Amino acid sequence: MDDGALRTLAGDAGSPDPLVALRAVAQMRRELDRHEATVVRRARNANASWQLIALCLGVTKQAVHKKYGRA
Repeated sequence: MDDGALRTLAGDAGSPDPLVALRAVAQMRRELDRHEATVVRRARNANASWQLIALCLGVTKQAVHKKYGRA
């Protein structure tokens, strides 16, 4: 998703219509989850440690490894 689409969703998230806002928030969450996974993969490919990635995301090393590590 491009920056313009995210801006549109962010604007819709502030809508006075709560249903419009909820749909926008849900879509933003899905898009941000996808983007986070891509960026984590890029960081790992650049040899970033799980600890450093976790620090950037504000979670524990175990949490980020569980979510994105290979089984």
